Amino acid sequence: MIDSSVKRTKRETTLASDITEELRRDIISGSLAPGGKIRLRQVAERFGVGMSPVREALNRLSRDRLVDQSDLRGFRVAPISEGELDELMRARCWLNEIGLRQSIARGDAAWEEAVVLAFHRLSRVPDRLASSETTTNPEWEAAHRVFHRNLLEACGSHWIVDFCDQLFDLADIYRHVSRAARDALLREPTDEHRAIMEATIARDADQAVDLLNRHFLRTAALYKDAVAAMNDKN
Repeated sequence: MIDSSVKRTKRETTLASDITEELRRDIISGSLAPGGKIRLRQVAERFGVGMSPVREALNRLSRDRLVDQSDLRGFRVAPISEGELDELMRARCWLNEIGLRQSIARGDAAWEEAVVLAFHRLSRVPDRLASSETTTNPEWEAAHRVFHRNLLEACGSHWIVDFCDQLFDLADIYRHVSRAARDALLREPTDEHRAIMEATIARDADQAVDLLNRHFLRTAALYKDAVAAMNDKN
């Protein structure tokens, strides 16, 4: 027989995982505003659970830099700033360059096909919902993530891929904040994704890296006005 304490621990671990992913989506999408206080009791009531899995979920999100933890102030959604954005984009460019160069050097035909297929799916899905020009299409969100991840999948290091996934999440927060703050929303740059894909499968590492870095830095520049405007209001 499995001890009841073991069963309880397993259940709490599963609950913590579910809460982590739900809160991760809320933070990345902007439903939980950057810098906002997270009240543990409210989270526990929302999910109908005790405090233990809530604390575990928030500790996990803190390790991913999505949540700030302080002995005095408790848990808060990590704040955003132009300085943080600059540092984030530098790290994103550095790590993605390593991953992309290694993928181009090591990747086989199956990897090339996966990159092309990921772009094809991304290009066929509208980035906004037909019912709302201001609402991101969840299918596009998923396809966008898959495309950027597939560029790195052949690099030979799950550490690089995982770290780049974490940076993708952090950058996505700025993208959603930017959209929410702008009156005239800009369309997602499908042509940039196409150019990155074509340079990648042509095995032109220098060109592919240059295009990918330009893509990151272009979108970061679009975010900065929105971030500055949001911080001015606070």
